[in-house]
Amino acid sequence: MIIIIPAAVLLLIWILTENRLLLLVRRDKLSDREDSIRIVQISDLHRRRFGKDQCRITRLTKAQQPDIIFVTGDLVTRVEKEFSEKQRFLRELCKIAPVYMIYGNHEQSLPEEYGDIFLKAVEDTDVMLLRNSSRTVDIKGRKLGIYGFEPDYSVYKKPEQRHPYRGLSTVSEKDVENSAGKADKNCEVLLLAHNPLFARSYAEWGADITFSGHVHGGVVRLFGKGFLSPERRFLPEYTKGVYHIGDMKLCVSAGLGKLRLFDPPEINVYDI
Repeated sequence: MIIIIPAAVLLLIWILTENRLLLLVRRDKLSDREDSIRIVQISDLHRRRFGKDQCRITRLTKAQQPDIIFVTGDLVTRVEKEFSEKQRFLRELCKIAPVYMIYGNHEQSLPEEYGDIFLKAVEDTDVMLLRNSSRTVDIKGRKLGIYGFEPDYSVYKKPEQRHPYRGLSTVSEKDVENSAGKADKNCEVLLLAHNPLFARSYAEWGADITFSGHVHGGVVRLFGKGFLSPERRFLPEYTKGVYHIGDMKLCVSAGLGKLRLFDPPEINVYDI
């Protein structure tokens, strides 16, 4: 008991510090090209606050001098009802670089009334919201096709069932094509897909690089492994970092929000 109580206190202090104070920038160099493009990825903020209007995130993002910013879902939590602070945050990001955003499962499951309010808040910024749509852009003489994939909510949860996390839907290559369109082979294909668990289908569809979040680094990380996904799956395959699936690179952010252990909040910087 003499040892357990101080250990528990230290663990609690660590959890509070990690979840409230720490904010890391994780950098991954995916290319040695002289015309490399810098991308900052922000994911899974939920209700976490890093200063007024998320000023700590904005400050760190600006310091990276990105060419593009990707917001890869769960900017909000499904129980939120007021979005003015998130709107101001998005407007500040848009002052730094073009912002492309997708929905995560929490945006998808907002009650209809608040979902409409949130959508209007996003549309009243310069953010390019990709809901099963795409944009083609030219950056540094390189043609990029940026696609946003939003699957059916049943891949995350089936709330009408007694056991809502059983028998979840899956995503195939054809599902991605039917939703987001065919991958344009005349450009570099960047896919924003909130859920990384269907990475093989994204690779088969034709993504060169996919940017995901959702898994929160596995919530608890030990020995470089994440232990849990939001679907109550233990030891999910993709939790944090850069994975190689065939010719595709999968970039999974541990994100910023939700309770976590040995898994500090992070924004991500990629040179592609």
